[in-house]
Amino acid sequence: MWNVLLSYSGLVALIQLLLLPFFPESPPYLLLQKGDKAGCLKAMKQLWGEGNYHKEFDDMMKEKAVTKGTKIMNVLEVLKERSVHRQLSTMLLVLLSLQLCGLKIFRTANLQESIIPYVSLGVAVSELISVIFCSSIIDRFGRRLLLWGGYLVMALILVLLETSLLLSDRFLWMRYCSVILIFLFIIAYGIGP
Repeated sequence: MWNVLLSYSGLVALIQLLLLPFFPESPPYLLLQKGDKAGCLKAMKQLWGEGNYHKEFDDMMKEKAVTKGTKIMNVLEVLKERSVHRQLSTMLLVLLSLQLCGLKIFRTANLQESIIPYVSLGVAVSELISVIFCSSIIDRFGRRLLLWGGYLVMALILVLLETSLLLSDRFLWMRYCSVILIFLFIIAYGIGP
C-alpha cells in the first residue's frame, strides 16, 4: 500500500500549495534580504496578530547591522572552509544514506536488481545537485517562490509518477520514466521545500 502513502504526501503538498499564497513572506527575509522595513512590520502583524513588535524589529535591525560587514560565502567557499568540514561530512553522510529510501519504488517499477544500486546512487547525486543549486538561488528568488514552485512541480511529478508506475507493466520504457520522475521529484524537493 505504498502508493496510498505516496498519494497522501501529494495531498499534503497540494494543500500547502493552495494555502501558501495567503501567507506573508518571513519578516527576517523582508528586512534582511529585501530591506523592506514596512513590509517586515506588516508581515509580523499578519503572522503574530496585533501588538508591539518593536523589540523583535530592533533585534533584526541589530542582526542586520552585525551581518552588514560579513561576507556571504558561495558554495565553493563553504566547501573550502575548514571550520565546517565536520558539519559538511555529517550532511553528506545523511544524503548518501537517503539513497536507500527509493529501493521499494524501484523494485515496484520492475527494474532489474543489478540496475537498482546505480539508480540509488543517481538519487543521491540528484539530492546533492539540488542542495547546491538551491543554496545559490534562494537569495535571488526568496523562499516563498521556491516553496510555491517546488510544491507545484512536486504535485505534478507525483501524478506522473503514479501514472508511469501503473503503466510500467504494459510499456517497458515507462519503468525508466519512473526513475527519471523520481530524480526530478528529489530535485524539485531540494530546490523548493
